[in-house]
Amino acid sequence: MSITRFLTGITTTGTPHLGNYVGALRPAVQASRRPGTENFYFLADYHALIKCDEPARMQRSTLEIAACWLAIGLDPDQVFFYRQSDIPEIPELTWLLTCVTGKGVLNRAHAYKASVDKNHAAGAETDADVTAGLFMYPVLMAADILMFKAHKIPVGRDQVQHIEMARDMASSFNHLYGEHLVLPEAAVDDSVALLPGTDGRKMSKSYDNVIALFAPREVMRKQIAGIVTDSRAPGEPKETQGSALFQIYEAFASKDETEAFRKAFEAGISWADAKQQLFERIDHEIAPMREKYDALVGNPAQLEQILKAGAERARSRATPFMNELREAVGLRNLASTPAAKKDKAAKSALPSFKQYREADGRHYFKLVDASGRLLAQSTGFDSPQDAGRVIGQLKRNEAGAAQGQLSLADGVSQNDVDTALATLAAS
Repeated sequence: MSITRFLTGITTTGTPHLGNYVGALRPAVQASRRPGTENFYFLADYHALIKCDEPARMQRSTLEIAACWLAIGLDPDQVFFYRQSDIPEIPELTWLLTCVTGKGVLNRAHAYKASVDKNHAAGAETDADVTAGLFMYPVLMAADILMFKAHKIPVGRDQVQHIEMARDMASSFNHLYGEHLVLPEAAVDDSVALLPGTDGRKMSKSYDNVIALFAPREVMRKQIAGIVTDSRAPGEPKETQGSALFQIYEAFASKDETEAFRKAFEAGISWADAKQQLFERIDHEIAPMREKYDALVGNPAQLEQILKAGAERARSRATPFMNELREAVGLRNLASTPAAKKDKAAKSALPSFKQYREADGRHYFKLVDASGRLLAQSTGFDSPQDAGRVIGQLKRNEAGAAQGQLSLADGVSQNDVDTALATLAAS
């Protein structure tokens, strides 16, 4: 049975809130139990350095987020659960990717462009306060993904670009050094709830409108009491549409409970009673987790031991793979087989696909034989995922996979292409 690898990371710059729980943590833990998958969960503390220069806050956030994952049910024995900075192969792969990534690719990254636009709006220099870390953020993220050959990366739509950039980097590396890196795909789940905050906007620490996930009961009760509502009095029917209070309740309740709450709104429930019902419903789910969370936060040595064990498991994959990549790029034992001969032999082994993006913004691939001769050229695709999907079908030699999407190069027969694809399918 084939295994699909999923990878998820959380930056260690804050304390999780209910929006994080509903939108990312809860579905990720549920997904970790799917058969036929391997799941990687990491604390992105290197990424946090881009945003946070407070060491104590970094340490505390790492502690709280690790405890949060475990408290809500992540089983460290069934998944790869580790701290990013415990895997030295990740920054090493970052450098290898840096050397095959065009600056123009990084210029298009959303975070960098947002900083540039902000500077221009303020009349400042283009790169004012832009660190190399911010600029290189997509390369480090690509290394996180590519190190463990992840197939699927659960992200929101605003993060899809990072996955596409990781694919571009992997394609560039593979084009130069052979097919070593797996091209990942973004897994966007539009059914995952985006929780509103206490003011009705998206729940976010930057808006100061969050309800903390594992705050003490009375603190959570007070935060829920602060949810903004309209001025309708007890007895007046209330609208569920656009109500932050109702939307938060719906994210925790069953269908029957949600329907009963809807009828209570229609019957004119007071806002105070509605907020109390919301608090009781959330606390029913969170209270057992809160108890475990508090115990874990109170025992940092136990968390450290769990993370170190997770890093050891992760490095059992990362270390041999990094050795393979070092060999591929020429960082080799000088007493080994002469590099030129070895490279020539490796390149002559199999036909291969080369995936790339043209100036028109579309994604293409070509099929070349073992000597590098062009056999066939694809039409353009709207996304790298679409191109990669057809490449996968061709590698499996599926009939009709590239119907109308592949044109033969001059002087090449269909038989040449069929032979190359059969060779790949058998390898």
